[in-house]
Amino acid sequence: MTGRVGGRGIIAAIFLAVALFEGCTVGPNFEPPPPPKATAYESGGNAPLPRTAGEPPQRLVVGQKIANNWWRLFGSPALDEVIKQALAGNPDLAAAVAHLNAAREIANAAQGGVFPQIDAAAGIERQRQNYAAFGLKLPPSVFNTFSVGPMVSYSLDPFGKIRRLVEERRAEAEVWRYQLEMTYLALTGNVVSHVLTMASLNAQIAAEESIVAEDEHTLALVRKRAVLGVATDTDIAEADAQLAADRMTLPLLRHQASVTRHALSVLVGKAPAQWYPPTFTLASLTLPRELPVTLPSKLVHRRPDILAAEAELHAASAAIGVATASLYPDITLTGGVSQIALTTGKLFTSVGSIWSLGAGVTGPVFHGGALEAQKRAAEDNYAAALAIYRHTVLESFAQVANVLDGLRHDAALLGDARRALDAANRSLALQRQDYTHGATSLLDLLNAERLRQRALVGYVRVAAQRYLDTSALFLAMGGGWWKKPE
Repeated sequence: MTGRVGGRGIIAAIFLAVALFEGCTVGPNFEPPPPPKATAYESGGNAPLPRTAGEPPQRLVVGQKIANNWWRLFGSPALDEVIKQALAGNPDLAAAVAHLNAAREIANAAQGGVFPQIDAAAGIERQRQNYAAFGLKLPPSVFNTFSVGPMVSYSLDPFGKIRRLVEERRAEAEVWRYQLEMTYLALTGNVVSHVLTMASLNAQIAAEESIVAEDEHTLALVRKRAVLGVATDTDIAEADAQLAADRMTLPLLRHQASVTRHALSVLVGKAPAQWYPPTFTLASLTLPRELPVTLPSKLVHRRPDILAAEAELHAASAAIGVATASLYPDITLTGGVSQIALTTGKLFTSVGSIWSLGAGVTGPVFHGGALEAQKRAAEDNYAAALAIYRHTVLESFAQVANVLDGLRHDAALLGDARRALDAANRSLALQRQDYTHGATSLLDLLNAERLRQRALVGYVRVAAQRYLDTSALFLAMGGGWWKKPE
Protein backbone atom coordinates (compact mmCIF):
# COMPACT_ATOMS: atom_id res chain seq x y z
CA MET A 1 0.00 0.00 0.00
CA THR A 2 2.80 2.36 0.86
CA GLY A 3 4.63 1.62 -2.41
CA ARG A 4 1.48 2.24 -4.41
CA VAL A 5 0.88 5.60 -2.70
CA GLY A 6 4.52 6.52 -3.17
CA GLY A 7 4.35 5.71 -6.88
CA ARG A 8 1.23 7.82 -7.27
CA GLY A 9 2.96 10.68 -5.46
CA ILE A 10 5.89 10.55 -7.84
CA ILE A 11 3.59 10.57 -10.85
CA ALA A 12 1.62 13.51 -9.43
CA ALA A 13 4.85 15.40 -8.82
CA ILE A 14 5.92 14.77 -12.38
CA PHE A 15 2.69 16.14 -13.84
CA LEU A 16 2.92 19.15 -11.51
CA ALA A 17 6.46 19.83 -12.72
CA VAL A 18 5.35 19.60 -16.35
CA ALA A 19 2.54 22.05 -15.69
CA LEU A 20 4.86 24.49 -13.89
CA PHE A 21 7.61 24.48 -16.50
CA GLU A 22 5.50 24.33 -19.65
CA GLY A 23 6.03 27.48 -21.68
CA CYS A 24 8.98 28.77 -19.62
CA THR A 25 11.54 29.64 -22.29
CA VAL A 26 14.50 31.91 -21.58
CA GLY A 27 16.21 34.09 -24.17
CA PRO A 28 14.84 36.76 -26.53
CA ASN A 29 11.74 36.21 -28.63
CA PHE A 30 12.66 37.06 -32.22
CA GLU A 31 11.08 40.08 -33.88
CA PRO A 32 11.93 40.82 -37.54
CA PRO A 33 13.61 44.20 -38.06
CA PRO A 34 11.17 46.95 -39.11
CA PRO A 35 11.02 47.75 -42.84
CA PRO A 36 12.96 50.80 -44.03
CA LYS A 37 11.23 54.16 -44.14
CA ALA A 38 12.55 55.01 -47.62
CA THR A 39 9.86 55.57 -50.27
CA ALA A 40 12.20 55.66 -53.29
CA TYR A 41 15.52 54.15 -54.32
CA GLU A 42 17.11 57.34 -55.68
CA SER A 43 17.40 60.81 -54.23
CA GLY A 44 15.41 62.23 -57.13
CA GLY A 45 12.52 59.83 -56.60
CA ASN A 46 11.07 57.45 -59.16
CA ALA A 47 11.61 59.62 -62.24
CA PRO A 48 10.15 58.29 -65.51
CA LEU A 49 12.38 56.78 -68.21
CA PRO A 50 13.19 59.03 -71.20
CA ARG A 51 11.52 58.25 -74.51
CA THR A 52 13.47 57.79 -77.74
CA ALA A 53 11.89 58.45 -81.12
CA GLY A 54 11.82 55.33 -83.27
CA GLU A 55 12.56 53.01 -80.33
CA PRO A 56 10.13 51.00 -78.14
CA PRO A 57 9.26 53.00 -75.00
CA GLN A 58 9.50 51.68 -71.44
CA ARG A 59 7.82 52.94 -68.30
CA LEU A 60 8.17 52.20 -64.61
CA VAL A 61 5.10 50.91 -62.78
CA VAL A 62 5.59 51.45 -59.04
CA GLY A 63 3.93 48.84 -56.85
CA GLN A 64 3.14 46.36 -59.61
CA LYS A 65 3.75 42.68 -58.79
CA ILE A 66 6.50 40.92 -60.69
CA ALA A 67 5.43 37.88 -62.67
CA ASN A 68 6.80 34.55 -61.44
CA ASN A 69 7.96 33.61 -64.94
CA TRP A 70 9.26 37.11 -65.65
CA TRP A 71 11.47 35.96 -68.53
CA ARG A 72 8.34 35.25 -70.60
CA LEU A 73 7.94 39.01 -70.94
CA PHE A 74 10.75 38.84 -73.54
CA GLY A 75 8.34 36.94 -75.80
CA SER A 76 10.72 34.13 -76.80
CA PRO A 77 9.46 30.52 -76.72
CA ALA A 78 13.06 29.41 -77.32
CA LEU A 79 14.16 31.23 -74.16
CA ASP A 80 11.29 29.63 -72.22
CA GLU A 81 12.47 26.19 -73.34
CA VAL A 82 16.08 26.84 -72.31
CA ILE A 83 14.88 28.01 -68.87
CA LYS A 84 12.82 24.84 -68.56
CA GLN A 85 15.84 22.67 -69.37
CA ALA A 86 18.03 24.58 -66.91
CA LEU A 87 15.53 24.15 -64.07
CA ALA A 88 15.42 20.42 -64.78
CA GLY A 89 19.14 19.77 -65.22
CA ASN A 90 21.20 22.37 -63.39
CA PRO A 91 23.42 20.68 -60.76
CA ASP A 92 23.67 23.76 -58.52
CA LEU A 93 19.89 23.87 -58.22
CA ALA A 94 19.78 20.14 -57.43
CA ALA A 95 22.43 20.65 -54.72
CA ALA A 96 20.44 23.55 -53.22
CA VAL A 97 17.30 21.37 -53.06
CA ALA A 98 19.28 18.61 -51.31
CA HIS A 99 20.74 21.09 -48.82
CA LEU A 100 17.24 22.36 -48.02
CA ASN A 101 15.91 18.83 -47.50
CA ALA A 102 18.85 18.01 -45.22
CA ALA A 103 18.31 21.19 -43.16
CA ARG A 104 14.63 20.37 -42.73
CA GLU A 105 15.46 16.85 -41.56
CA ILE A 106 17.94 18.28 -39.05
CA ALA A 107 15.13 20.49 -37.75
CA ASN A 108 12.86 17.43 -37.55
CA ALA A 109 15.54 15.61 -35.58
CA ALA A 110 15.75 18.50 -33.12
CA GLN A 111 11.95 18.50 -32.83
CA GLY A 112 12.14 14.87 -31.71
CA GLY A 113 13.86 15.99 -28.52
CA VAL A 114 10.62 17.63 -27.37
CA PHE A 115 8.95 14.22 -27.01
CA PRO A 116 9.69 11.29 -24.68
CA GLN A 117 12.47 9.02 -25.87
CA ILE A 118 11.51 5.33 -25.83
CA ASP A 119 14.08 2.58 -26.36
CA ALA A 120 13.87 -1.19 -26.15
CA ALA A 121 16.60 -3.08 -24.34
CA ALA A 122 17.45 -6.73 -23.95
CA GLY A 123 20.41 -8.33 -22.21
CA ILE A 124 21.97 -11.50 -20.91
CA GLU A 125 24.49 -11.78 -18.05
CA ARG A 126 26.40 -14.60 -16.41
CA GLN A 127 27.06 -13.92 -12.73
CA ARG A 128 28.89 -15.56 -9.81
CA GLN A 129 27.24 -14.76 -6.53
CA ASN A 130 29.27 -15.06 -3.26
CA TYR A 131 26.69 -15.29 -0.47
CA ALA A 132 29.34 -15.10 2.25
CA ALA A 133 29.55 -11.35 1.52
CA PHE A 134 26.01 -11.11 2.88
CA GLY A 135 26.75 -13.25 5.99
CA LEU A 136 25.05 -16.33 4.52
CA LYS A 137 26.63 -19.76 4.88
CA LEU A 138 25.86 -20.86 1.38
CA PRO A 139 28.24 -21.98 -1.34
CA PRO A 140 28.85 -19.59 -4.25
CA SER A 141 26.58 -20.05 -7.28
CA VAL A 142 26.93 -19.26 -10.95
CA PHE A 143 23.84 -18.43 -13.00
CA ASN A 144 22.55 -16.58 -16.06
CA THR A 145 20.05 -13.69 -16.04
CA PHE A 146 17.92 -12.62 -18.95
CA SER A 147 16.21 -9.20 -19.18
CA VAL A 148 14.00 -7.47 -21.70
CA GLY A 149 11.81 -4.37 -21.63
CA PRO A 150 11.32 -0.74 -22.73
CA MET A 151 12.96 2.33 -21.18
CA VAL A 152 11.57 5.87 -21.31
CA SER A 153 13.33 9.19 -20.71
CA TYR A 154 11.86 12.66 -20.99
CA SER A 155 13.43 16.06 -20.46
CA LEU A 156 11.04 18.57 -18.96
CA ASP A 157 13.11 21.29 -20.66
CA PRO A 158 12.20 23.72 -17.86
CA PHE A 159 14.02 26.69 -19.40
CA GLY A 160 13.38 25.95 -23.06
CA LYS A 161 16.81 24.80 -24.21
CA ILE A 162 15.35 22.14 -26.50
CA ARG A 163 12.60 24.45 -27.74
CA ARG A 164 15.14 27.17 -28.56
CA LEU A 165 17.30 24.60 -30.33
CA VAL A 166 14.32 23.56 -32.44
CA GLU A 167 13.67 27.22 -33.22
CA GLU A 168 17.30 27.67 -34.23
CA ARG A 169 17.28 24.61 -36.51
CA ARG A 170 14.05 25.70 -38.16
CA ALA A 171 15.49 29.16 -38.80
CA GLU A 172 18.58 27.54 -40.32
CA ALA A 173 16.29 25.52 -42.58
CA GLU A 174 14.66 28.79 -43.63
CA VAL A 175 18.12 30.09 -44.53
CA TRP A 176 18.57 27.13 -46.87
CA ARG A 177 15.10 27.72 -48.28
CA TYR A 178 16.04 31.25 -49.28
CA GLN A 179 19.45 30.04 -50.45
CA LEU A 180 17.51 27.81 -52.82
CA GLU A 181 15.49 30.83 -53.94
CA MET A 182 18.74 32.71 -54.54
CA THR A 183 20.13 29.80 -56.57
CA TYR A 184 16.93 29.67 -58.60
CA LEU A 185 16.99 33.41 -59.15
CA ALA A 186 20.67 33.40 -60.11
CA LEU A 187 20.11 30.48 -62.50
CA THR A 188 17.19 32.03 -64.34
CA GLY A 189 18.94 35.40 -64.39
CA ASN A 190 22.16 33.91 -65.75
CA VAL A 191 20.30 32.01 -68.45
CA VAL A 192 18.51 35.19 -69.55
CA SER A 193 21.75 37.18 -69.37
CA HIS A 194 23.62 34.63 -71.50
CA VAL A 195 20.79 34.50 -74.03
CA LEU A 196 20.72 38.29 -74.28
CA THR A 197 24.52 38.35 -74.59
CA MET A 198 24.30 35.80 -77.41
CA ALA A 199 21.68 37.92 -79.13
CA SER A 200 23.92 40.98 -78.74
CA LEU A 201 26.96 39.15 -80.10
CA ASN A 202 24.96 37.81 -83.03
CA ALA A 203 23.82 41.37 -83.78
CA GLN A 204 27.40 42.63 -83.57
CA ILE A 205 28.59 39.80 -85.82
CA ALA A 206 25.86 40.67 -88.34
CA ALA A 207 26.91 44.34 -88.15
CA GLU A 208 30.58 43.47 -88.67
CA GLU A 209 29.68 41.19 -91.58
CA SER A 210 27.76 44.05 -93.21
CA ILE A 211 30.78 46.32 -92.65
CA VAL A 212 33.08 43.74 -94.25
CA ALA A 213 30.65 43.50 -97.20
CA GLU A 214 30.79 47.28 -97.60
CA ASP A 215 34.60 47.16 -97.43
CA GLU A 216 34.60 44.56 -100.18
CA HIS A 217 32.30 46.79 -102.23
CA THR A 218 34.62 49.76 -101.66
CA LEU A 219 37.67 47.72 -102.66
CA ALA A 220 35.92 46.61 -105.84
CA LEU A 221 35.01 50.23 -106.57
CA VAL A 222 38.62 51.39 -106.06
CA ARG A 223 39.92 48.66 -108.34
CA LYS A 224 37.40 49.65 -110.99
CA ARG A 225 38.54 53.26 -110.74
CA ALA A 226 42.17 52.10 -110.94
CA VAL A 227 41.42 50.36 -114.23
CA LEU A 228 40.06 53.67 -115.48
CA GLY A 229 43.24 55.38 -114.30
CA VAL A 230 41.49 57.47 -111.67
CA ALA A 231 42.71 55.54 -108.56
CA THR A 232 46.24 54.49 -107.67
CA ASP A 233 47.84 51.36 -106.26
CA THR A 234 48.09 53.20 -102.97
CA ASP A 235 44.31 53.64 -102.93
CA ILE A 236 43.89 49.93 -103.53
CA ALA A 237 46.29 49.12 -100.68
CA GLU A 238 44.44 51.44 -98.27
CA ALA A 239 41.08 49.93 -99.16
CA ASP A 240 42.50 46.43 -98.83
CA ALA A 241 44.02 47.29 -95.43
CA GLN A 242 40.67 48.62 -94.22
CA LEU A 243 38.99 45.36 -95.28
CA ALA A 244 41.64 43.25 -93.47
CA ALA A 245 41.33 45.33 -90.27
CA ASP A 246 37.56 44.96 -90.19
CA ARG A 247 37.77 41.23 -90.81
CA MET A 248 39.96 40.86 -87.70
CA THR A 249 37.02 41.76 -85.46
CA LEU A 250 34.89 38.80 -86.53
CA PRO A 251 36.98 35.93 -85.05
CA LEU A 252 37.00 37.61 -81.63
CA LEU A 253 33.23 38.11 -81.66
CA ARG A 254 32.65 34.53 -82.80
CA HIS A 255 34.91 33.26 -80.01
CA GLN A 256 32.94 35.28 -77.47
CA ALA A 257 29.73 33.78 -78.86
CA SER A 258 31.19 30.27 -78.47
CA VAL A 259 32.22 30.96 -74.87
CA THR A 260 28.71 32.20 -74.11
CA ARG A 261 27.14 29.12 -75.69
CA HIS A 262 29.41 26.85 -73.66
CA ALA A 263 28.52 28.67 -70.42
CA LEU A 264 24.83 28.33 -71.28
CA SER A 265 25.24 24.58 -71.81
CA VAL A 266 26.72 24.28 -68.30
CA LEU A 267 23.70 26.11 -66.87
CA VAL A 268 21.35 23.54 -68.43
CA GLY A 269 23.50 20.71 -67.07
CA LYS A 270 24.95 19.56 -70.39
CA ALA A 271 28.45 19.32 -71.82
CA PRO A 272 29.08 21.76 -74.72
CA ALA A 273 29.44 18.83 -77.14
CA GLN A 274 26.06 17.41 -76.07
CA TRP A 275 23.88 20.50 -76.36
CA TYR A 276 23.60 23.45 -78.73
CA PRO A 277 21.26 26.34 -77.96
CA PRO A 278 18.85 27.92 -80.41
CA THR A 279 19.96 30.96 -82.39
CA PHE A 280 18.95 34.11 -80.54
CA THR A 281 18.80 37.57 -82.08
CA LEU A 282 17.58 40.88 -80.76
CA ALA A 283 14.85 40.77 -83.40
CA SER A 284 13.56 37.48 -81.91
CA LEU A 285 13.13 39.10 -78.49
CA THR A 286 10.56 41.60 -77.28
CA LEU A 287 11.63 44.44 -75.02
CA PRO A 288 9.23 44.55 -72.02
CA ARG A 289 7.35 47.84 -72.05
CA GLU A 290 6.17 47.95 -68.41
CA LEU A 291 8.79 47.54 -65.68
CA PRO A 292 7.41 46.77 -62.19
CA VAL A 293 9.14 48.55 -59.32
CA THR A 294 8.52 47.17 -55.83
CA LEU A 295 8.33 49.72 -53.01
CA PRO A 296 11.36 49.66 -50.67
CA SER A 297 9.17 48.61 -47.73
CA LYS A 298 8.00 45.59 -49.74
CA LEU A 299 11.35 44.69 -51.26
CA VAL A 300 12.64 43.36 -47.93
CA HIS A 301 9.87 40.73 -48.08
CA ARG A 302 10.56 39.72 -51.68
CA ARG A 303 14.31 39.46 -52.18
CA PRO A 304 15.61 36.04 -51.08
CA ASP A 305 19.01 37.41 -50.04
CA ILE A 306 17.32 39.78 -47.56
CA LEU A 307 15.04 37.03 -46.29
CA ALA A 308 18.03 34.69 -45.90
CA ALA A 309 19.80 37.35 -43.84
CA GLU A 310 16.65 37.73 -41.72
CA ALA A 311 16.52 33.95 -41.17
CA GLU A 312 20.19 34.01 -40.16
CA LEU A 313 19.30 36.72 -37.65
CA HIS A 314 16.44 34.57 -36.33
CA ALA A 315 18.80 31.60 -35.88
CA ALA A 316 21.29 33.81 -34.03
CA SER A 317 18.51 35.02 -31.73
CA ALA A 318 17.45 31.47 -30.92
CA ALA A 319 21.09 30.53 -30.24
CA ILE A 320 21.12 33.12 -27.44
CA GLY A 321 18.21 31.25 -25.86
CA VAL A 322 20.06 27.93 -26.14
CA ALA A 323 23.16 29.41 -24.48
CA THR A 324 21.07 31.09 -21.77
CA ALA A 325 19.16 27.90 -20.94
CA SER A 326 22.49 26.07 -20.54
CA LEU A 327 23.09 28.22 -17.44
CA TYR A 328 20.07 26.70 -15.66
CA PRO A 329 19.25 23.20 -14.34
CA ASP A 330 17.58 20.51 -16.42
CA ILE A 331 15.09 17.95 -15.16
CA THR A 332 14.90 14.53 -16.75
CA LEU A 333 12.28 11.88 -16.02
CA THR A 334 13.13 8.22 -16.52
CA GLY A 335 11.09 5.08 -16.33
CA GLY A 336 11.23 1.50 -17.40
CA VAL A 337 9.42 -1.81 -17.29
CA SER A 338 11.49 -5.00 -17.51
CA GLN A 339 11.22 -8.76 -17.31
CA ILE A 340 14.12 -10.51 -15.52
CA ALA A 341 14.46 -14.27 -15.22
CA LEU A 342 17.10 -16.96 -14.83
CA THR A 343 15.86 -18.73 -17.96
CA THR A 344 14.22 -17.49 -21.13
CA GLY A 345 11.22 -19.71 -20.49
CA LYS A 346 10.29 -17.69 -17.41
CA LEU A 347 10.35 -14.30 -19.18
CA PHE A 348 7.07 -12.44 -19.54
CA THR A 349 5.62 -13.84 -16.33
CA SER A 350 4.27 -11.90 -13.38
CA VAL A 351 7.03 -12.99 -11.03
CA GLY A 352 9.73 -11.50 -13.29
CA SER A 353 8.15 -8.07 -13.74
CA ILE A 354 9.94 -5.03 -12.35
CA TRP A 355 9.45 -1.34 -12.98
CA SER A 356 11.24 1.87 -12.14
CA LEU A 357 10.32 5.53 -12.17
CA GLY A 358 12.60 8.40 -11.31
CA ALA A 359 13.53 12.01 -11.84
CA GLY A 360 16.95 13.59 -12.01
CA VAL A 361 18.15 17.18 -11.86
CA THR A 362 21.43 18.32 -13.38
CA GLY A 363 22.66 21.86 -13.16
CA PRO A 364 25.90 23.64 -13.90
CA VAL A 365 28.09 24.39 -10.89
CA PHE A 366 31.51 25.24 -12.25
CA HIS A 367 32.58 25.25 -15.91
CA GLY A 368 35.41 27.74 -15.76
CA GLY A 369 33.29 30.52 -17.24
CA ALA A 370 32.65 28.51 -20.43
CA LEU A 371 28.85 28.76 -20.31
CA GLU A 372 28.87 32.53 -19.72
CA ALA A 373 31.37 32.93 -22.58
CA GLN A 374 29.10 30.89 -24.87
CA LYS A 375 26.19 33.19 -24.05
CA ARG A 376 28.26 36.31 -24.75
CA ALA A 377 29.47 34.78 -28.02
CA ALA A 378 25.87 34.08 -29.05
CA GLU A 379 24.97 37.71 -28.33
CA ASP A 380 27.93 38.91 -30.39
CA ASN A 381 26.92 36.61 -33.24
CA TYR A 382 23.45 38.15 -33.14
CA ALA A 383 24.94 41.65 -33.35
CA ALA A 384 27.01 40.54 -36.35
CA ALA A 385 23.97 38.97 -38.02
CA LEU A 386 22.00 42.18 -37.50
CA ALA A 387 24.79 44.24 -39.10
CA ILE A 388 24.92 41.81 -42.03
CA TYR A 389 21.15 42.07 -42.45
CA ARG A 390 21.29 45.86 -42.56
CA HIS A 391 24.17 45.75 -45.04
CA THR A 392 22.21 43.33 -47.25
CA VAL A 393 19.22 45.69 -47.28
CA LEU A 394 21.40 48.68 -48.16
CA GLU A 395 23.17 46.73 -50.91
CA SER A 396 19.85 45.66 -52.41
CA PHE A 397 18.59 49.25 -52.47
CA ALA A 398 21.83 50.39 -54.11
CA GLN A 399 21.52 47.63 -56.71
CA VAL A 400 18.00 48.73 -57.61
CA ALA A 401 19.11 52.37 -57.79
CA ASN A 402 22.01 51.43 -60.09
CA VAL A 403 19.75 49.47 -62.43
CA LEU A 404 17.15 52.27 -62.59
CA ASP A 405 19.93 54.77 -63.29
CA GLY A 406 21.30 52.45 -65.97
CA LEU A 407 17.91 52.17 -67.67
CA ARG A 408 17.61 55.95 -67.82
CA HIS A 409 21.08 56.25 -69.34
CA ASP A 410 20.27 53.43 -71.77
CA ALA A 411 17.27 55.35 -73.07
CA ALA A 412 19.32 58.55 -73.45
CA LEU A 413 22.28 56.74 -75.02
CA LEU A 414 20.01 54.92 -77.42
CA GLY A 415 18.69 58.22 -78.72
CA ASP A 416 22.24 59.51 -79.23
CA ALA A 417 23.28 56.23 -80.86
CA ARG A 418 20.29 56.34 -83.21
CA ARG A 419 21.07 59.90 -84.28
CA ALA A 420 24.77 59.08 -84.72
CA LEU A 421 23.95 56.05 -86.87
CA ASP A 422 21.48 57.98 -89.03
CA ALA A 423 24.04 60.76 -89.54
CA ALA A 424 26.82 58.26 -90.32
CA ASN A 425 24.60 56.48 -92.87
CA ARG A 426 23.84 59.76 -94.65
CA SER A 427 27.49 60.79 -94.60
CA LEU A 428 28.65 57.45 -96.00
CA ALA A 429 26.03 57.51 -98.76
CA LEU A 430 27.13 61.01 -99.81
CA GLN A 431 30.84 60.15 -99.65
CA ARG A 432 30.34 57.00 -101.72
CA GLN A 433 28.35 58.97 -104.31
CA ASP A 434 30.99 61.73 -104.44
CA TYR A 435 33.81 59.21 -104.68
CA THR A 436 32.10 57.46 -107.57
CA HIS A 437 31.99 60.79 -109.44
CA GLY A 438 35.52 61.74 -108.38
CA ALA A 439 34.38 64.59 -106.15
CA THR A 440 36.11 63.30 -102.97
CA SER A 441 39.17 61.31 -101.97
CA LEU A 442 39.43 57.70 -100.86
CA LEU A 443 40.59 58.87 -97.45
CA ASP A 444 37.33 60.76 -96.93
CA LEU A 445 35.35 57.68 -97.97
CA LEU A 446 37.27 55.41 -95.61
CA ASN A 447 36.79 57.86 -92.73
CA ALA A 448 33.05 57.88 -93.41
CA GLU A 449 33.04 54.09 -93.36
CA ARG A 450 34.90 54.00 -90.03
CA LEU A 451 32.42 56.48 -88.51
CA ARG A 452 29.50 54.35 -89.67
CA GLN A 453 31.18 51.22 -88.32
CA ARG A 454 31.60 52.74 -84.86
CA ALA A 455 28.05 54.13 -84.95
CA LEU A 456 26.51 50.80 -86.00
CA VAL A 457 28.36 48.73 -83.42
CA GLY A 458 27.67 51.35 -80.74
CA TYR A 459 23.96 51.32 -81.52
CA VAL A 460 23.80 47.53 -81.36
CA ARG A 461 25.59 47.45 -78.00
CA VAL A 462 23.38 50.13 -76.46
CA ALA A 463 20.21 48.41 -77.71
CA ALA A 464 21.42 45.10 -76.23
CA GLN A 465 22.36 46.77 -72.95
CA ARG A 466 18.79 47.97 -72.64
CA TYR A 467 17.63 44.35 -72.69
CA LEU A 468 20.29 43.34 -70.16
CA ASP A 469 19.41 46.16 -67.75
CA THR A 470 15.73 45.28 -68.05
CA SER A 471 16.56 41.73 -67.00
CA ALA A 472 18.72 43.07 -64.17
CA LEU A 473 15.75 45.09 -62.85
CA PHE A 474 13.56 41.98 -62.66
CA LEU A 475 16.33 40.22 -60.71
CA ALA A 476 16.91 43.21 -58.40
CA MET A 477 13.20 43.18 -57.56
CA GLY A 478 13.35 39.54 -56.46
CA GLY A 479 12.25 37.93 -59.71
CA GLY A 480 8.97 36.45 -58.43
CA TRP A 481 8.65 33.34 -56.27
CA TRP A 482 9.45 29.72 -56.93
CA LYS A 483 6.97 27.38 -55.26
CA LYS A 484 8.53 23.97 -56.02
CA PRO A 485 10.19 23.26 -52.64
CA GLU A 486 7.14 24.22 -50.58
